[in-house]
Amino acid sequence: MQTPVSDILAHKGATVFSTTPEATVRQAVHTMNEHKVGALLVMQENKPVGMFTERDVMVRVVDAGRDPETTRVREVMTSNLLTIRPTLSVEGAMKLITEKRRRHLPVVDDDGKLLGMISIGDVNRWVVRESESYIDNLYSYITSSYPS
Repeated sequence: MQTPVSDILAHKGATVFSTTPEATVRQAVHTMNEHKVGALLVMQENKPVGMFTERDVMVRVVDAGRDPETTRVREVMTSNLLTIRPTLSVEGAMKLITEKRRRHLPVVDDDGKLLGMISIGDVNRWVVRESESYIDNLYSYITSSYPS
């Protein structure tokens, strides 16, 4: 599928929920719950520097016995951030998600400016929608109700 991920962003919107490295885990979790998201992009000086996820909370805070009121996001975030360009194909994004075991991919332009973020759910919904459309067209063609 050679569709660029920019098409996913155009469909879902470019809203990205974020936090700062200095926010407490409690503040970040509140933001995640407020927006019903499983991850926040960690931004510093308008640049993405990490990802803070539900898994980070479970492994690096709860299981480690850290206090969410005093632990800073910078101490427990995933800092080896993987970003993608908007021209990357949906297939390429799927490959990265699988191989790198990432659930969220920030989309940035050539200057590193944040354009949005896609998740594994966004990619799955896109692929299912495209597949359904393809199947519907094939069915219409086979049953001769395909527009001429």
